[in-house]
Formats: sequence, C-alpha cells, structure tokens
Amino acid sequence: MVALQVHFLLIPSLMSIMGAAQYMMQDAALLRYIDQRFLSLEKRLEKCNQDVLEYVDEFREFSRMVLSRLTGLNTDKAEVKREVENLVMRIEHAQRDIDYFGSVMDSNTCIEVHEDLLKEQLLEEAEEKKRLKVMLNASCDHMLEGIRSLKVVKKTGGKHGSWMKDPGKKHAKIYLLSGSVNNVILEFANIMTFMENNQTLKARGVPLPLPWEGTGQVIYQGFLFYHRYGSLNEIVKFNIQRRSVTDQMLLPGAGRIPAYQLSPQTKIDLAVDEQGLWALHAEPETGGNIVITKINPVAMAVEHSWDTPCSSKDAEAAFMACNALHVVYNSPSGGSSRIQCVYDVLGALNAYINPGLHFPKRQGGHSTVHYNPKEKQLFAWGDGSQIIYKLHTKQKV
Repeated sequence: MVALQVHFLLIPSLMSIMGAAQYMMQDAALLRYIDQRFLSLEKRLEKCNQDVLEYVDEFREFSRMVLSRLTGLNTDKAEVKREVENLVMRIEHAQRDIDYFGSVMDSNTCIEVHEDLLKEQLLEEAEEKKRLKVMLNASCDHMLEGIRSLKVVKKTGGKHGSWMKDPGKKHAKIYLLSGSVNNVILEFANIMTFMENNQTLKARGVPLPLPWEGTGQVIYQGFLFYHRYGSLNEIVKFNIQRRSVTDQMLLPGAGRIPAYQLSPQTKIDLAVDEQGLWALHAEPETGGNIVITKINPVAMAVEHSWDTPCSSKDAEAAFMACNALHVVYNSPSGGSSRIQCVYDVLGALNAYINPGLHFPKRQGGHSTVHYNPKEKQLFAWGDGSQIIYKLHTKQKV
C-alpha cells in the first residue's frame, strides 16, 4: 500500500521534469536560429562595406583621371589662344602693309576723290543751312541773358501740371491743365479771373476725347497739342473751340525714356517759340541727350531734327526761345533751378554754351517751364504754384 502511494507521488514530478526539459530544447533551437541569422546579417554587412570601399576607390581613380584630362584641356586651350593671337597679329601687320602700298599707288586718285567728296559735302551743308534759315525765318536776333524776376500768380493743383496762354491768338485767355494724366482743360477769360479764389467756378471745362500724358502740352493758334496717354509717341492736335481732334502724328524715336530725368512723367515735351511748334525728347541712341524736332503744326509732320549735346540727366524741364533750346537743371532733392545748356539750331551761339543762368529767389523743382514768345516770359509750374518769370535778352553776336 505504501509502495502504491509513492508511485502516485513520483508520477507528477517526472511529468514536470520532462516538460521542463522539452522547453529547454525549444529555447536552444531558437537561440541557434537567432545566432545563424546574426551570422548571415554580419556576412552581408561585411560584403556591403567591401563594395562601398571598392566604389570609393573607383570614384577616386575616376576623379584623378578627369582632373588630369581637364588640366590637359586647359593647356591645349592656352596654346590655341596663343596661336590665334599670333595669327591675328600677323593679319593686322599684313593689312597695314596692304593699306600702305595701296595708299602709295593710288594717292593722287584718292586726293582727287576726297576733294570732290569734301566739296560736295560742303555744298550740301550750305544748302541745308540755307533751307533751315528760310524755314525758321532767321529774323530772331536775340538771346537770353538772364531771368530777372518771378511772380507767383496762384497756387492750385498738385505737384504736376502746366498752364499757359496761346501766343498765336490775341485773346488773354488762361489755360490750366492739372495733373500728369487728365482729360479736362480749364479755360479762364483772363489772368484776373484765374487769380480769384473761386476761380474753378468761373472756368470753362473743355473735355478731351483722348487723355494726355505728362506735362508737355502747349496751346498754339487755337489748338492744344499733347502726348496721348497710353501711346508710345502719338501727338494729338485738338481744336479747343470745336472740341474735336483735328489730327494726329507719330514722333519717330520718342517716348521710350523720359525727356528729363527729374520729370519722369513727361516723355514728350512740346514747345512754342517765335518760329512755331517744337518737340523735345530723349533717346537711348543719343546716350539720353535731348533731341529737338521742328514740327509743321498744319501738316502735323516733322520738318527737321537735331541731336543736341544737352543731357537729360538731372534735367527737370526745357523750353525753346528764338531757335535755341534752354535746358533747366536741378538737384534730385530740389534745389535752385538753373539753365546750364543752350543749343541754337542755327549755330549762332556756337552750338553749345554753359551760361549758368539761375532762377531767382526760389528753392524747389519745376514740373513745366514754357516760353511765351508774345510776352517774352516763362510760364512755369513749380510744386503746385503757377509762376511767371520775366526774361532779360540781348542781341545775338
């Protein structure tokens, strides 16, 4: 009976021991599997490192080869450049020798041809000058000597604008054009009406079908001439009495850059003097220098053009007086205005002088300076003020 009880007690212990042994065998198998996987990964990492080292070595070798080739190309380039320069020098020497021998052989013929060309050129220049004098009616014998005084007539409007009389008419009407872009002219019966405080109520508004651009408008013989807004170089002729556009024209070369650096809103500045209608503008081809164009106001056609040495840099305005361009300069910050370049299209003033004529008693810039040949005065717009400058003239030498 005792033996049977012992037997029953040993059976659970043996079962427990066998179960533990089975788990240990499974764990050992799992560890062997993991170890094998790590060995496989290590071998693959070692191969990857070996491949990277091989790639690095190959790239370094390739880099050395490329740098060697580039060094050789630079050497070849320098040699080719020296050979080309040597060849150019030899060609220039040969060309000089050819020119010398040609001049020795044909010197007499060349002299005769040059003399004929010179005579022909002188005749053409004389004929052109004669034609210009007839066209411009060279009775204009005075020149500007100084600006004597100023009178601030009114302060109305913004920074940009123009005001004027019509020198081609006997009436005393005053015209006000406010702003650099607008389409309404204000017409006043006379300067006294214009100077009154409620002047806008007494003005006659004249609407334009096409707005203007800049401040370079002029009124001449009953017509308003102006640069059309939105166009490159179109000049409009407007009949003020009939309120209609009479004619239009394109001004060659104009409109691409401002006429004056300090007045960039004005691309084409129209002017009137004793000889009629002119246009002033600057062109990139002239280095920004001002170009003068004489316009026939009836036919709306160009009669002649002159390239001047007067620069548009630091210029704020200009006007024509007695066939001569007068350019007004200032500082960008607005100082004392002065005339520093005068160009007479007929050459009576030696074509170009620097008079240094200062505008009196005033600091600030001008949006417009227009000459009235009938009254020998300047009508200017300066920082919203309408100003009249009286001029002092003398006989041309």
